[in-house]
Amino acid sequence: MTDIGKRIKEVREAHHLSQAEFAKLCGSNQATVAKTETGKTAPSLKLLMGMAEYFDISMDYLCCRTDQPEGKLFECKPRLKYTSEDMRDFIEMCFDPASPFNGKLKETLFKMMEESKQ
Repeated sequence: MTDIGKRIKEVREAHHLSQAEFAKLCGSNQATVAKTETGKTAPSLKLLMGMAEYFDISMDYLCCRTDQPEGKLFECKPRLKYTSEDMRDFIEMCFDPASPFNGKLKETLFKMMEESKQ
C-alpha cells in the first residue's frame, strides 16, 4: 500500500498542492491524505476515482500497475491539422475588405503563421 501512497503524494506534489488543498479537491481531509500517503490507510475508491478524473491520469497509474499516467481523455484530445492554405483562407474570410486596418493585420497574421512553421 505504501507504493500507492507514494504515487498519490507524487501526483499531489507535481501539481504543487498541499495536503489540505488536495484533500479539499477530493472531498476528504488533510489527516486522511497524510495517512494514505504514508501507507497507514488504504486510499478510498472515491479518492482514486476523483484523482483520476481531476488530474486525467489512469487508475492503473495510481495503483502502480503502470508508469504511464495517461488517463482516458489523454488520447481523445483532438489534434487538428491545417495546411497553410487552409489558414490563409480562414484569415482572408475573417476580415472586411473595406476596413483600412485589414491589410496590416492580415499581413501580421500571415507573418506569424509562417514564423510558427520554423
